[in-house]
Amino acid sequence: MSIVERLFSRARAERRTVVLPEAHDPRIVRAAARVAREALVHPVLLGEHAAVEATARAAGADLVGVEIEDPATSPRRSACREAAATALAGKGLGERDIDALLADPLYYAVALVRAGFAHGSLAGAAHSTADTLRAALRILGPESPGGLVSSFFLMVLREPTPSGSEALLFADCGLVPYPDERQLADIARRSVASHRALVGGEPRLAFLSFSTQASASHAAVDLVRRACDALRASAPDFVFDGPLQVDAALVPEVARGKAPGSPVAGRANILIFPNLDAGNIGYKLVERLAAARAIGPILQGLSRPANDLSRGCSEEDIVVAAVVTALQSGGAQEGEPR
Repeated sequence: MSIVERLFSRARAERRTVVLPEAHDPRIVRAAARVAREALVHPVLLGEHAAVEATARAAGADLVGVEIEDPATSPRRSACREAAATALAGKGLGERDIDALLADPLYYAVALVRAGFAHGSLAGAAHSTADTLRAALRILGPESPGGLVSSFFLMVLREPTPSGSEALLFADCGLVPYPDERQLADIARRSVASHRALVGGEPRLAFLSFSTQASASHAAVDLVRRACDALRASAPDFVFDGPLQVDAALVPEVARGKAPGSPVAGRANILIFPNLDAGNIGYKLVERLAAARAIGPILQGLSRPANDLSRGCSEEDIVVAAVVTALQSGGAQEGEPR
């Protein structure tokens, strides 16, 4: 069973609720119909019923098992307004301002999540990353006050690595441009939690650099060393090492020569890139030249799951992202999703 099949199997067992606010997009509607038909996720589409049903007919999608919620008439609206008002308390917004925000499906979707009516939200097929993330940050917020929100890609490989990993987790490849050492350490901790939630097995994390261990002296390498020190100071319950060049992190023969005695060299399954340039270039090279499947970017560090789709996403991309969003959730915080 492939890793994606395992994710689907787990999603069927848990059958969590994910809200999809872009119900005017045929790809979203077809994906919602599929996750309902295959009992992967309980999908909620936002929009006026007749309009959503018309989109479904045009897209050839059967909406059996798909919930449609019209924000304008929903009995949940008052709870969503209250959740949004709580999130935005102290921002100088009145009731009319809150209602204006909730007229935007992106905001209503994350308000549903915050109010406990859904486990997560998924958007971005028809909206920019900036718009999608802004709504999530304003209504859901980071997991801890002032906390960092980062992202990762789950890279599903065509062939396993020499150490047997079918998938690698790459971070951060989509959100934080130039993390400092504490941010890199935070990205590492969250990436391990994400790996445990989605992949399972032992996490083995490598902080990547152009230098392995003490082979070079440079400010960029020093930053990675400080990130390792910051992570080490928190006494993590997983193995990690760095700085490591990517070949030393993944190839046992190289690791034996460059990083003897390293607890992860040659068998890493989580790669932490030093900045967004490296991470974005790295995941796209692996995707395009090694034909790996790139699932993401998946957000981590929010108080509740919310994820962003590429505007070029396919129906299959949406289905997998909905499953991942569901599996990121540990349950609703303020209510019981239905």
